[in-house]
Amino acid sequence: MNGWVKVGTRGELLPGEYRVAWDGDTAIAVYNIDGQLYAIEDVCTHDGGELAGGPVVGFEVECVRHGARFDLRSGEVTCPPAYEPVTVFPVREADGFIWTRDDR
Repeated sequence: MNGWVKVGTRGELLPGEYRVAWDGDTAIAVYNIDGQLYAIEDVCTHDGGELAGGPVVGFEVECVRHGARFDLRSGEVTCPPAYEPVTVFPVREADGFIWTRDDR
């Protein structure tokens, strides 16, 4: 799949889990929330920390550094101190794998 980055298989990304894939210099965190896949840039817009590994409640991921929260579906901020949304990326399944890409 030209331009797409392989994340793994469904068996490697079970509900409640995440994986980080790299598209060039861009870290993309892919989350499985109740069987639905969501991909966001793995960078908190507050201070540049990683989001992957932070607690996920519902569709929100929390930055472990200062508590900013983001909606995995839209990238929108749901709790300060961040005010800028994170970038959301496409995610798809093909050929038995999960794929994502930085489409900016």
